[in-house]
Amino acid sequence: MEDRLQMANGLIPQKIVSVHLQDSALKDQATSKPAHILQPSPRSATEGEPDTGIMEHVGKDDPEVLGSEPTQGQGGASGSEPAGESDRGEGSAELCHLHLSSCHECLELENSTIESIRFASAEDIPDLPYDPSGNVEGVADAVCPEREGRRTNVTGKAPNILLYVGSDSPEALDRLQQVRSVLADCVDPDSYTVYHLSGESALRDPWSDNCVLLVIATRESVSKDLYQKFMAYLSQGGKVLGLSSSFTFAGFQVTSKGALQETVQNLVFSKADRSQVKLSVLSSGCIYEEDPGERPSLGKLQGHLENEDKDRLIVQVPFGTRGGEAVLCQVHLELPPSSSAVQTEEDFNLLKCSNSRRYEVLKEILTALGLSCDMKQAPALTPLHLLLAAEEMRDPLMQWLEKCVGSGGVLKSSKLSLRFVPSYTSEIEVTPTSLPVVTDTTAFSSEHFNLEIYRQNLQTKQLGKVILFAEVTSTTMNLLDGLMFEMPQEMGLIAIAVRQTQGKGRGRNVWLSPEGCALSTLLVSIPLRSPLGQRIPFVQHLMSLAVVEAVKSIPGYQDINLRVKWPNDIYYSDLMKLGGVLVNSVLMGETFYILIGCGFNVTNSNPTICINDLITEYNKEHGAQLEPLRADCLIARTVTVMENLISTFQDEGPNGVLPLYYKYWTHSAQQVRLGSAEGPKVWIVGLDDSGFLQVHQEDGQVVTVHPDGNSFDMLRNLIVPKQQ
Repeated sequence: MEDRLQMANGLIPQKIVSVHLQDSALKDQATSKPAHILQPSPRSATEGEPDTGIMEHVGKDDPEVLGSEPTQGQGGASGSEPAGESDRGEGSAELCHLHLSSCHECLELENSTIESIRFASAEDIPDLPYDPSGNVEGVADAVCPEREGRRTNVTGKAPNILLYVGSDSPEALDRLQQVRSVLADCVDPDSYTVYHLSGESALRDPWSDNCVLLVIATRESVSKDLYQKFMAYLSQGGKVLGLSSSFTFAGFQVTSKGALQETVQNLVFSKADRSQVKLSVLSSGCIYEEDPGERPSLGKLQGHLENEDKDRLIVQVPFGTRGGEAVLCQVHLELPPSSSAVQTEEDFNLLKCSNSRRYEVLKEILTALGLSCDMKQAPALTPLHLLLAAEEMRDPLMQWLEKCVGSGGVLKSSKLSLRFVPSYTSEIEVTPTSLPVVTDTTAFSSEHFNLEIYRQNLQTKQLGKVILFAEVTSTTMNLLDGLMFEMPQEMGLIAIAVRQTQGKGRGRNVWLSPEGCALSTLLVSIPLRSPLGQRIPFVQHLMSLAVVEAVKSIPGYQDINLRVKWPNDIYYSDLMKLGGVLVNSVLMGETFYILIGCGFNVTNSNPTICINDLITEYNKEHGAQLEPLRADCLIARTVTVMENLISTFQDEGPNGVLPLYYKYWTHSAQQVRLGSAEGPKVWIVGLDDSGFLQVHQEDGQVVTVHPDGNSFDMLRNLIVPKQQ
């Protein structure tokens, strides 16, 4: 701590020694003339140890107080009488007050001193008292007169989000991880540091200076001392988020309402702009009520149940004049729908359908409390790796590369250039239009893609044999652009990525591609004069079907509730989308060259749903122990099924695959309206011979709907013209 202190004249002390004083000595100090703390000599400012005559350490059991009879040491001054000007020797320094460097008049400690102070005397840290009479703001103003408005971070370090979850029980630690996880999905981890704040640390350490948000997530009652700490933090302009906590203030009380406990309820949430969000939430079983005779001040953020009593479950409560405020919630915003607290499949479905709105509400709250919930910066692009599913293809592939790749190992296309290199170094540039392709795979490894697992699950004759793999790329659709017409068809090219920064959907849609999504683009060539070549729209249906069948064909996984939705989506039941397909085709001569982009959620639960969520829920409901699945495994299985479906279609036509397609699709006998909510009623019949949707009108007429010009709104049951 010594190097964090300085005299008013800039000198630095060399050692801090604790001294115990009796009450009588303290009274003497209070009634004596204004005293200077220490009169250092030049020696004491430059040498390692002060003269032991200046101060002596006193053991806690020693009844005597040394120094009541001051001892004059070399360059020292009396601890009880100030030295006058005439008392100074030629070598003595002027009298100086002792200050904490960069402090606010020695009454607030910078966060940068915390680690040092933890090893000093904790009792010496100045504390802000909490006045329950309501004069906390005055205390804060007196202690910190220079501060106005919002709290500021002067340390230059990433500000802290502190999580208080009560005791160290397994339940509390599990709740800590849940809160930490949901915050990581909402705020940029590079902008904030999330710490666990234990009760002991909350009482002992000066945590408030660099804390931008205190999250209280425990049903345990908060002790009086801890409550005063939290209120003192609020009085300084602190921000608090209460998650199903007993903590409250300012005229509110938490009232238990047993009928609501751990049940799914409909919540109406009012945002700062007065707009409303309606969603299904898991209630804690408690509500907020005003104390009798109190009319507390409220902020704009409010949430109440859609019931007769309009029970209040979210309140925004300002506190004081320094910008302090809290948002208190009695809904489990921190719990995912897959939580063990969610008991039934019906509740799981309701919560999963509202999961994106749960995040919307949580981000609205965090933003109101001063945090940034902006989208994280896109990760840096990484080089490609040329991998082989079968080693016997290495020699033919390398021979083709030597023959077809231009000077400098560069293969150019209209969208990008691929530069083939034996190994990658940081000097090689990686941009969206210029990508290195590493050909030596002996040292290849990836946390997210296991080549051996892919090889074991790929059972094809041609498709998916040559892999262009990237940890991060702009879009897999572009990677094959320069190779699709050049590489021999029997090599079966596929591009696979862990993340995409510019994923594409149908039309102008953007496909979000977070980690945990199975992302690939498969190259398929189809002869024009073949059953499938005459019905190219079926390709997207076959790929959607292949994803579903890749999961359901695994022994034990046949009841996982995956479905296909016309024209190109993979769904959980008929409730939520978890994947999609995008097809680009080019006819050259007598051959269709088709790039099939596919992305589906495997391990990424948020903000919507993933395949492993369905497996977890199935295990819970049926007492099963199905293992979670991996993206590399499912990509390989999907390509295998796709090759088999293409072969069946070429042999038997549409009737060879439609029974399996109808088995998994979501639309059987579904009633919808054409054009608008007031449009004519129709009933979905199936697919016509070209792969387009057929609907049966009330007048008996059958209408074909083309996917390129229409969009099917599952939530409103409309078939509407696609917006241009």
